[in-house]
Amino acid sequence: MQFKHPEFLYALLALVIPIIVHLFQLRRFQKVAFTNVQFLKAVTIQTRKSSQIKKWLTLLARLLALAAIIIAFAQPFLASEEIVGKKSETVIYLDNSFSMQTKGSKGPLLQRAVQELLAALPEDEPFSIFTNTETFKEVSKKDIQNDLLQLSYTSNQIPYNAAYLKGKQLLGNSPETIKRVIMVSDFQQKEDIFDLPLDSETKTNLVQLKPVTRQNIAIDSLFLQRNADNELVLNALLSNTDSNAENISIALYNDDKLIAKTSTSIPKNGTASTQFRIDENTKINGRVVLEDLALTFDNSRYFTINTPAKIKVVAINEEDDRFVKNIYTSDEFSLISSALDALNYNDISDANLVLLNEIKQIPVSLINTLKSFSDQGGTICFIPAEDGNLNSYQQLISNFSTTGLLSKKTQEKKVTGINFSHPLYRGVFDKQITNFQYPKVNSYYKTNVDYNILSFEDNDPFLYKTNSLYVFTASISSNNSNFKNSPLIVPTLYNIGKQSLQHSDISYTIGQANTYDVPISLGKDGILSLESDKESVIPLQQSFATKVRITTDEVPVSAGIYALKDKENIIQNVSYNYNTSESDLEYYNLTTTGEYEVNDSVATLFEQIKEETSIHEIWKWFIIFALFFLLIEILLLKYLK
Repeated sequence: MQFKHPEFLYALLALVIPIIVHLFQLRRFQKVAFTNVQFLKAVTIQTRKSSQIKKWLTLLARLLALAAIIIAFAQPFLASEEIVGKKSETVIYLDNSFSMQTKGSKGPLLQRAVQELLAALPEDEPFSIFTNTETFKEVSKKDIQNDLLQLSYTSNQIPYNAAYLKGKQLLGNSPETIKRVIMVSDFQQKEDIFDLPLDSETKTNLVQLKPVTRQNIAIDSLFLQRNADNELVLNALLSNTDSNAENISIALYNDDKLIAKTSTSIPKNGTASTQFRIDENTKINGRVVLEDLALTFDNSRYFTINTPAKIKVVAINEEDDRFVKNIYTSDEFSLISSALDALNYNDISDANLVLLNEIKQIPVSLINTLKSFSDQGGTICFIPAEDGNLNSYQQLISNFSTTGLLSKKTQEKKVTGINFSHPLYRGVFDKQITNFQYPKVNSYYKTNVDYNILSFEDNDPFLYKTNSLYVFTASISSNNSNFKNSPLIVPTLYNIGKQSLQHSDISYTIGQANTYDVPISLGKDGILSLESDKESVIPLQQSFATKVRITTDEVPVSAGIYALKDKENIIQNVSYNYNTSESDLEYYNLTTTGEYEVNDSVATLFEQIKEETSIHEIWKWFIIFALFFLLIEILLLKYLK
C-alpha cells in the first residue's frame, strides 16, 4: 500500500495523547467507612472492573476511528511498485503493408486494428505512433484520429527489427519513465527467423493479427517471349496458396479497352502461366487483371510496350566490317560504318556505341574524342589489330583504367572461359556449356587484368570491361582467329550494342533500384518527370549528350502507367508494379517469451495494460472504517453497562 500524501501519517503520533491521558488520569476514589461493608466491597470491585473494560474498549474504538481518518487524509492506494511515481511512454508501430488487407474475423486486419486503437487509447494521454509511411510523435488520440481512419496501404514495409529500433528512438531517455513499444502487425514471414534487438528497459508487446484464410491468387510477373510459331506473346505467371483455384478469370487491357480474356486453374500452393498474343510494332499501355477477393493489390499488373528507339552505332574500321553490318541490323540499330581516314568526328557525339575495329594506330585526336564521348555516357568496344601500335592502345585504355595491354604474345590459345553471370550473357544460355566448340587465337596481347567476360584456357582475359570500355585482347581477323565463325560473336557484340542504351523494360518493381536510358538530348535546365493520374514525381536523372539515364527506387510509390515527360511533351510510357513478396501469406508462429509478450488483439492488450498500470484508491474504505468505529463507540457507551 502506498500513499499520495504520506506526510499526514505523522498525525498518527497524536494518538499517544489519549492513551497517556487514560493511563495517568488524576481522578481518585475516596474511601467511606461503614459498619458492615463486606457485600459493598464485592460490588465496588466488580463495578471498577466493568468500568475499566468499557473505558479500554471505548478508547480503542476512538483510536481506530482517528487512525482511519488520518490514513484517509493520506490517500492510500494499491499499485505495482514499478509504476509508482513514474510516467509512461508508449510508442505504437502500426503495420499498413498490403498483407494487412486480408480479412480477419471482424473485417480487414488494418481497419479492425485502427478501430480498436481509437477505442482503447486514452483521450488526453500523449503517445507516439508510426506506420511504414508516416510518423506521429507525442500526439493525442484527437490529433491523429482522422489520419488513422484515412490510412492507406503501402508496398514499402519496414523490416520488423528496423521498426522496433525506430520505436525505441521515439522513446525518451529518462530512466524515470516506463517505456513500452507496441507492434501491431500480421507478422508475415520475411526471413528464416523472427528476431528483435530487445532490451530489459523497454516493455515490448506484439499484437499478431491473424486472417481467417491464407488463400490468395496473385500475378507474380509479366514477360515477353516468342512461341513456337515465332509470334510475340505476353506471359503472365500466376501463383496460388492454401487451396485449389478453379476457373480464374484473367483479362488483358490496352488502356481501358479489353483486348483478350481467358481463364485458368491453379493447384494448391502452385503456379500457372497464361499467354496472350501481342501484335508486333504496336504501342501498348497494358494491364493484366484477375479476380480474387483476398488481397487486391496483386490482382493487376501493368506493362508498357513502346516503339523502341534505334541504337546508334559508329564502327571505325581498318579491317573487314561485314560481321559488324550483319550484327547491327537496321531494324534495331542505326549503324554508321566508316574507315578511319573517312571518319566524321561529329558522328561520334550522337552515337551510343563506338566500335574500334582493328585500328593499327589510334590517333590522339580520336582518343581525346572518345574520352569526351565516354564522359557523356557513351560505350566503347575496342578490338586490337594483329600488328597494332601498343603505345596508342595503352594511351586509349589509360583513360579508363590503370591496367592495360602490356605486350604481344604469339601463341595459340583457346577461348574456353565464359562468365555466364555477366550481364552480356544473362538469358543467352539455358545452362552452362561444357562441350563447346571453343574459338582460338594465334596471337594476343598480354594484360595484368584479373577479371574477364571471356577468358583463355589459362584464365587470361580474352574480353574484359573496365568502366564503359570493352577490351578484346586479341585480333579477331580471319588471319588470327576463328572467333567470327563462333556462335559467341553474335550475343557478345549484339548485347554490347543493346546495353549501350538501356531501353526501359515492359515493367519495373516499386522499391527496387531501376535504371534505364531515354534517348533524348535535354537543354541545360531540362528535367524529366514521371506523371500518372495518381502522382507526379521527378526521378533521379543524369543527363548526357545523347541520352538521359533515369534511376528510380523509393519513387514512385503507386503502381500504374507513368508518362515520362519533358515539360508537356510525352517521350514514352513506363510501368511500375508493386512487389508481390507479400502475396505469400506465411506468418511467424509467435509466442510469449521473457523478452516480449504476444496478444491476438489490440483491445485485449490495452485492457491488460490498463489493469497492470491501474491505481486502486482505498481512502474511501478508511472513511467507512472510521464511521464504523465511531458507531461502535456509540454502541459501547449506550449499551455496555
